[in-house]
Amino acid sequence: MIDVTGGCACGQVRYRARVEPDGYWCHCRMCQRAVGNVAAAFVNALQADVEWTAGAPAEWRSSPIALRGHCGTCGTPLTFRYHDGDRMDLTVGSLDDPAAARLTSHFAVESKVPGWIHDDALPTLRSQDHQPLQDRWAKAKDAPE
Repeated sequence: MIDVTGGCACGQVRYRARVEPDGYWCHCRMCQRAVGNVAAAFVNALQADVEWTAGAPAEWRSSPIALRGHCGTCGTPLTFRYHDGDRMDLTVGSLDDPAAARLTSHFAVESKVPGWIHDDALPTLRSQDHQPLQDRWAKAKDAPE
């Protein structure tokens, strides 16, 4: 675990957190759209280990299973979390020192855009092969709206 600080581009939202140093690239279409890029880089933390020191992210329901946080003023993408989880992801780009994170894998590689992120030989995982994600989608599908 490492201690980090970060926030949005305009400074309205700031945080201090204790995170896993090993982060990951997410290539899913929802992350691509949410961050406006071909992939999103994240580090993971217990929600209880994230302290909002200035402001707080505005959240929106990005799918039936997840929420995403961003600055309501400048729009900087900041977080991803499942409705039913006790953990959250923080965007590596929002860290004051992005080099503190060590990206060690790729997720949702079925949506990876060829040629934009070099072949770094990190482990890869297709989203349909990640059982916790599939379980969340199945539960959301069966839930009344």
